[in-house]
Amino acid sequence: MPFANFKVPEKTLTPKQKEEIVIRTTELYVEIYGERARNNTMVLVEEVADGGWGIAGKVLTLATLGEATPTDTNAA
Repeated sequence: MPFANFKVPEKTLTPKQKEEIVIRTTELYVEIYGERARNNTMVLVEEVADGGWGIAGKVLTLATLGEATPTDTNAA
């Protein structure tokens, strides 16, 4: 079963953007493996809490990335 796991900063994607990730990732697997992959492809979009991740030994936040106003995610 093809599987993709996206970890993104919390509240930076809208539900529509998450849907787009799922659709486009599934289509990519279908392009690579053929139509048989469609019904078995799993795509997981995980939101990581602000400050819950880092790069090069430094904890990153939306503020440090210049993302002062996260995207509204009312309907997940």
